[in-house]
Amino acid sequence: MNSLINTQELLKEYTLGKVTVPALHNVSMNMDRGEFVSICGPSGSGKTTLLNMLGFIDSPTSGKVYFNGTEVKYNGLSHLHKLRLEKLGFIFQTFNLIPVLSAYENVEYPLLLTKKSSAERKKLVEGILREVKLWEWRKHKPNELSGGQRQRVAIARALVNHPELVLADEPTANIDSATAGEILDLMRTLNEEDKVTFLFSTHDPVVMGYARRIIRLHDGAIVN
Repeated sequence: MNSLINTQELLKEYTLGKVTVPALHNVSMNMDRGEFVSICGPSGSGKTTLLNMLGFIDSPTSGKVYFNGTEVKYNGLSHLHKLRLEKLGFIFQTFNLIPVLSAYENVEYPLLLTKKSSAERKKLVEGILREVKLWEWRKHKPNELSGGQRQRVAIARALVNHPELVLADEPTANIDSATAGEILDLMRTLNEEDKVTFLFSTHDPVVMGYARRIIRLHDGAIVN
C-alpha cells in the first residue's frame, strides 16, 4: 500500500459567538508517498485549515484522517506530538526561525526533542545544511541571512529528521520571484532525488506550475 495520508469526509466548523462558520466541507482526498502536491485556492478557501488537519495541529469537527493506514486519534495529545515530531516536517511562510539562534542551531532545534545523541544530531544537521547549500552560513543568525537563505534554513529544519511528509504553507509568500524559483527548484529536487513527499498550499500560479498534482479548494470544498 502506497497511500501515506487519506481523509474521509472531513468537516471543520468554528463557533464565533452564536454563529457557526464552516471552514471545510466533507473533504476526501488521498496522497501517496513521493508525491509533490499543491492545495490551491483563493484566500479563505480552507487551504490552511486543511493543512492544519493533516499536520495534526487542529482537529476536525467530524470525519477521519488516516496516516500510513492508521486512523489518527486527535484526542491523544502525546500521540499527536510524537507523530508531528517523528513523521512530519513543517515549512511556514514567515520562516518561524528563532532569532537568537544560528542557522545550525535552528536546524538542530527539533532534534533536541528526540533521543538522538550529540554525534547523531551533528551528522544530520551538517548533512542537510550541505544539501541545501548553507553549510558556510551555519553560524549566521536569521537577521544576517537573506529571505531565500532563511527559507532554506526552514526547509533544512523541516527535513533534518527525515520526515515522511513535509507540509508547506505558502512557502514562497515572503520572498521575491527569482528566489521563489530557486526554493521551488530545491524542493522539487529533494522530491525527485530523495523521494521527500511534499504537500504545500498556495494561491500563486507560479507555485502551482511546479506541482505534479493540484487539489483545488473553494469555500472549504474540493472542486474539479
